[in-house]
Amino acid sequence: MSKQSTFSEVKETIFPTLEQYVPIVARVHGKNHPEFHEVHQIVTALIEKTKIADTEKPDLKEEFIKLRDVSNNYTVPDDVCESYEAVYKMLGELDEAYQTD
Repeated sequence: MSKQSTFSEVKETIFPTLEQYVPIVARVHGKNHPEFHEVHQIVTALIEKTKIADTEKPDLKEEFIKLRDVSNNYTVPDDVCESYEAVYKMLGELDEAYQTD
């Protein structure tokens, strides 16, 4: 039985990659997938709130609700690159870790 990762552990590995990928994916796919611009804004807010909270668990319920809504529960469109898919996979992992932490 594997141990569930905590939000704190997951964010340490995922945030640096999200900060790199999300702006690029927004630039590349934003024209055909304008909803990703909203994903970009929400991810930026999520990361900032987490940094401000420092060692405390931030209140990110609203951000994850919005992300699930905007991304159709992290459903990857058929016409996007692997980076777009990776972003949704990472966001799903973060969301799950946050909910179970």
